[in-house]
Amino acid sequence: MEPFLAYGHAIVAMAATALFGLVINPLTAVAKMNAGQVSGATPAEDYGDKTYRFNRAYLNLTEIMGFFVAATVAAILAGADPTWVNWLASIFFVARLVHFVVHYGGIGPMNFGPRTIVFTVGWACCIVLAALAIFAIL
Repeated sequence: MEPFLAYGHAIVAMAATALFGLVINPLTAVAKMNAGQVSGATPAEDYGDKTYRFNRAYLNLTEIMGFFVAATVAAILAGADPTWVNWLASIFFVARLVHFVVHYGGIGPMNFGPRTIVFTVGWACCIVLAALAIFAIL
């Protein structure tokens, strides 16, 4: 376990991201049921609808979570610089929280507004984490 201690922030960021998704999952179902839909339904594509935005924020998280975990675990196992791995994983987690707030709150336009910027920050963290893993091995 000792080799992983240097990556504590990254490990916590992965666990916190998973926990965030696990908390949002049933809340998404409740939001859909409160809107008169079944929990597995997909709300109509209407950015003005809070239920749609809540569902999309959750789905956006699940769409990128696998890439985040894969890139972070690869960087840790490859022995990439812990400072960078910790910072990038932590920034990713914060970006996902902000993304959820911006998306659910309907802040800015549907595309190419704050939501897109925050998503891109998290996405870029994943790219750099994967690159760090690759370069640490090469």
